[in-house]
Parts: sequence; C-alpha cells; structure tokens
Amino acid sequence: MKAHEDGDQSVITQTVATSAPGPMTVLAKRARLAARTLATSPSSARDRALWAAAAALRDASAIILEANEKDMAASTATEAFRDRLKLTPERIEAMATGLEDMADLPDPVGRVLEEWTRPNGLRIRRVATPVGVIGVIYESRPNVGADAAGLCIKSGNAVLLRGGSESLHSARAIHAAMQAGLRAADLPEDAVQIAPDADRAHVAEMLGAAGLVDLLIPRGGRSLVERVQKDARVPVLAHAEGLCHTYIHSAADHAMARRIILNAKMRRVGICGSTETLLIDAAVAPTLLPQIVADLSEFGCSFKADAAAREIVPTLPVATEKDFSTEWLDAILNIAVVDGVDEALDHISQYGSSHTEAIVTADEAVANRFMNGTDSAVVMWNASTQFCDGGEFGFGAEIGIATGRFHARGPVGVEQLTTFRYEVLGTGQVRA
Repeated sequence: MKAHEDGDQSVITQTVATSAPGPMTVLAKRARLAARTLATSPSSARDRALWAAAAALRDASAIILEANEKDMAASTATEAFRDRLKLTPERIEAMATGLEDMADLPDPVGRVLEEWTRPNGLRIRRVATPVGVIGVIYESRPNVGADAAGLCIKSGNAVLLRGGSESLHSARAIHAAMQAGLRAADLPEDAVQIAPDADRAHVAEMLGAAGLVDLLIPRGGRSLVERVQKDARVPVLAHAEGLCHTYIHSAADHAMARRIILNAKMRRVGICGSTETLLIDAAVAPTLLPQIVADLSEFGCSFKADAAAREIVPTLPVATEKDFSTEWLDAILNIAVVDGVDEALDHISQYGSSHTEAIVTADEAVANRFMNGTDSAVVMWNASTQFCDGGEFGFGAEIGIATGRFHARGPVGVEQLTTFRYEVLGTGQVRA
C-alpha cells in the first residue's frame, strides 16, 4: 500500500489495523476447520471426548470453584442473579453427569429421518447432519458453557462461546476442561472456542460473522436476545422471556396444587422455567389461595395481586398491568383469579411469552383443553414448570429453550442441533 501524498503514515497504519480480522473471527475460522473434522468423526470418539471432559471437570473442581469465587467476589448483583452465577461441588458434578448422559444418547448424526423410492427407481433419503459452527452468547450461568460445548460435541458441531463478563473466570476454567476432553479423544480442541476476554466488541463480531458462524443462540435477558435478533447477520435460535404460568383449576387436588406452585416458584427463582404468575379459579381461591400465600411467604416470596385476589387476602400488594408482563427472576409471584380455563388461556395469551405453562387439575378433559389451547413451546399437566429443562427431558442438558416457531421449540438438545441433507441414490437414471 502506498502512502498518501501528504506522507500521513498514520492513515496507512490505521487502515491496516482496522482491516485485520478481530479475535472472534480468528477463532471462528479455526472452529470452522475443526467442525469439518468433528462432523465426520465416529460417534465413539465424540462420546470419549464427553466422558473425558466429565472427568476433567471433576479433576479441576477446586480450580473451577476458585475461579468462581473470583466472579462471585466481584458481583454486586441481586441474590437471584448471584445464585445463577454461583458454582458448588454439586453443580460441577451435575455438569459432569450431564456430559456423561449426553455420551449415552444415540448418535444424532447420520440418522435417516425419512426414505422413499420414486417411480423411476431413485431412492431418496433425508439424513441428519451437523449445523456446523454454533455461536452461543450467554450471561451469568457459567454451566451453560459446559452444556453448550457438550451438546455441540455430541452433535458434531463446533461451538464459539462468549460468556458474560460476570462469569469470565468460571467460564474459562470450564472451557479448559472441555478442551482437555477433546484432546483425550484425539479430536481438535478448536471445536470448542471461547472469547479471550470480556470485551463487548466480541459480541458484535459474532453477530456479523456470516459465512463463519452458522447459527447464533443467545442465552440471557431480554436486552441481549433483542440485540442479537436485531443486529445478527447470522440465523438466530432465540427464546423469549420465561413468563411462565401455573393455572390451578377448580378440580385440582389442593395438596398437589400447593406442592406444585411452591416448587414452580421457589425451587430456583432465577431460572427461565420458574413460574412468574399464578392463575387460580375463583371457585377454589377463597379456600386455597390463603394457604398458598402462607406456604410461599414462609420461603420469602412476595406477591403482586389483582383485585379479586386482594379481596380474599387483603394484605397482598396491588399488581399493575406491567407486573403481569414482567419476568421477575426473583422471589416475586403475580396472582390473578380467573373464572375457568378459557379466562386462564386468555390471560396467558395476553401476557405470556410462549415458554412454559402448567395446569393442575384432576379433570382430563379440562387438561386437554388447556394444553391444546396454548401455543407455548412446553405445556404441563400436574407438574412444576421447573421441569422445563433439557436434563429433565432426557437430553443430558440443553443449549437453551426455544420459543419460536421454526426448527426447534422447547429445550434444545442434540437432535435440535442438527439439520439435514438429501441423499439421492440412482442406478443410472437421467432426466427427460
């Protein structure tokens, strides 16, 4: 390159610097090369990598916990947020067990999804194949890195991870264990890449990585998901907020209803499967609602209630319109009294995010009406909404909860991380 006539060498230097590929582009190119190897690797090698990564997580437990302590010490977030960030020996063991569960799953790659023969003798089959390179942008929960990496390895995909700045030390320690698993199985460690630091520019670089990243999956709050959907030049598999509802029908067993709503709200308040709104039939609310309020209050829950609920329990705070549209991710529960299943479905249609809804009832016909009447990705009958989880669905883990209408819905596991190709087998046919 020639200098400008005025001899301004700085212009040349700046141009060269800005045209150089960014760190995430470099990592994505390496991941793309690794993806080619991983996609054609035998299932046994990918399974060995998962078993070895699980062992590496256990061996590095002290290192991971020490890294997590650094992240926790720097956090000034709410207790619910800190709970998502915190790692314990039990949570590390759950990560390791999840990887082993993935290894035990059937190989999702190479499955013949459908096969048929045309009148001219051509045999056509649809075969599952890896997506390629998957970019995962996530916040707060460091275990997402292990889950995402494991699911991608199992499904023959390379993955490019960008965790939140609040979990940087934890994420890097977990990443090291995942790469150790790949090395132990003689698979390219570049198949699992992670952002080198917490620079926000890495997100923008991933959003514009068309041709290098095949699919982006954001795991975080509304602002992150909306930004990714707005700015990405790469296909996005996204989830909306977890505005989950539990509806207690008039035919519900009262003891069961109390047990389910306590778990659905308070087991872990900071996860997207936590119930944010209780809908309760007017026929049973006078008896059952005070008991539910007492149950949850004992565990530190606070409430936002509509007028009908406050007539029954006058001490309940007033719920605004905005409250019913809020994903609290905290020990706060919205309450609304409804008159039957249709009114419950109307409320969900107005305020829900198509994530997870549950009904508690002994009436099968009503349960079926409720399940058929909501378009959410997951709907449950007589079970806690906190079961909306890839591990609980038998996927080993999940890479996210998809609430859209295309490709995948609900917990996204290994099968949902494949696409397909058509294979056409002939015996010399030519087209007229």
